[in-house]
Amino acid sequence: MIKIGGDAAVSEQKVVETTSMSSSEAKAESKSEKKSTSTKKAKSIKQSRGTARAKLIREKEEKEISLFKENIYIVFVECETPGNIGFLARTMANFGLKNLVLINPPKLTNEAYYQATHGKYIVENAKIFPTLDDFYQSQRIDFKVASTGMAGGSYNLSRIPIRPEELGKSMNVSNKIAILFGREGNGLTNKEIEDCDICVSIPTDPTYPIMNISHAAAIILYELFKNKHDYGVEGIHESTELEKEYLVKDMRELINSLDIPDHKKRNGLKTFNNIISRAFITGREAHTFKGILRRLKNKIGEQ
Repeated sequence: MIKIGGDAAVSEQKVVETTSMSSSEAKAESKSEKKSTSTKKAKSIKQSRGTARAKLIREKEEKEISLFKENIYIVFVECETPGNIGFLARTMANFGLKNLVLINPPKLTNEAYYQATHGKYIVENAKIFPTLDDFYQSQRIDFKVASTGMAGGSYNLSRIPIRPEELGKSMNVSNKIAILFGREGNGLTNKEIEDCDICVSIPTDPTYPIMNISHAAAIILYELFKNKHDYGVEGIHESTELEKEYLVKDMRELINSLDIPDHKKRNGLKTFNNIISRAFITGREAHTFKGILRRLKNKIGEQ
């Protein structure tokens, strides 16, 4: 405050009232600010990581979907009526599949395209082969699945089936897979089924066990489709057709070295082949198993 008196201005002590902050309070506020900044930073990092992880998951799913569409071949063996080709193509379109293979089919009349409706493009792009062997050699198929309405028991080794649900959960689409559907009247032959890795069958009432081709395909493809996100497992790759061939070859040589009847040798090899196929073994497992079989074969040869 300044007092004015006469000619001179006399300055008095000026009293300024301020609110002072204790050192402890200042430290607490600073700590709070730092904590807030740290929390925001951590949240930002977490969000960034979450976004990156979500992107990787999306990319993985997109890759799995692409493999699902590219590597599965639906094979119709010696179809008797063009209309059923169209029905099958329509079912394939429902589940995003596009590789239709026709083995020695009838002439593709307008009925095939009409029954396909929105799957018409699948019929138009179908690959046609005179025999299954021609198809296998042309496309280098790694895994073959036979479908049948007449499942076998323990003594019919070629027809011991798995259910569509088991197939959907187990099958890895990183390799080329062919799913075979047989003739409307007689289905697949025993030889055609024996040439496949596994047999899949749909449980039905015994009074009428045989299903229409497109109906059976719908059930099987649905089980594959709903599990498509479970196929890709990082670092795990299903064994190829060639790896399995070498594995079976070593087992055949080992069995042939045994002093047992020929029919037991055949059944033993078929049983081994069935087990390997249903197990969906990885390439690494096939390699390891093959090494063991060769050592066993060498050991027997030394005796």
